[in-house]
Amino acid sequence: MAKVDTSLVAHLPLFAGFKTEDLEEILREARSARYPKNSAIFEQGADAHGFFLLLHGHVRAAKTTPTGEQIVVRYVAPGETFGLAMALGLTQYPATATAVDDSVVLIWPTAAWPRLVERFPSLASGTLQTVGARLQESHTRILEMSTQQVEQRVAHALLRLAKQSGKKLDHGIEIDFPISRQDIAQMTGTTLHTVSRILSGWEQQGLVESGRQRIILRDPHRIVTLAERNPDSGPA
Repeated sequence: MAKVDTSLVAHLPLFAGFKTEDLEEILREARSARYPKNSAIFEQGADAHGFFLLLHGHVRAAKTTPTGEQIVVRYVAPGETFGLAMALGLTQYPATATAVDDSVVLIWPTAAWPRLVERFPSLASGTLQTVGARLQESHTRILEMSTQQVEQRVAHALLRLAKQSGKKLDHGIEIDFPISRQDIAQMTGTTLHTVSRILSGWEQQGLVESGRQRIILRDPHRIVTLAERNPDSGPA
């Protein structure tokens, strides 16, 4: 197994404060793997054989409901961990992880988790903080689903993606990975038709620019206003 260079992870918050020799020990059990665009990294319901750290690319985590409906749970950005079933006490992955562009990950076997957290307690606390933050994000989205109009939910989704993976351009902020209108519909609990209608309207107003799997927020401040608007307050 090829040795993983500590410089790949030393700058990440999860490994802040670790000595080089500690990182070498942690990485000794990891292997790197490449996943081409649109390939599955793991499937919902499969045995949780490992946990992952994304080094390059982007990953979509999606759940399939008992009725066959697809729900996009979140997007994973470089430097983030995912597939943390063992930290939740699960033996199977609760969602499917798919590379949305060519991606490189580090993989640790699930069996390594107890050894690593016993040896490095801060690794466990950092991972639990990550899990906690994602649960809080899920609760926020559930609240949005139950209390907000679709236009507000779409605005919040775009702003979250721009904050996580936005690239500043002269004419706005581009969500820096391939994302379709169908993906946004599955993130916000609505239909492709509704998302297309909303984004087309926003394009006419100069708020966004969208193409095939590409979205630019041309006026982020007005999108924030839309996201936070009281439904009874009328047009922005």
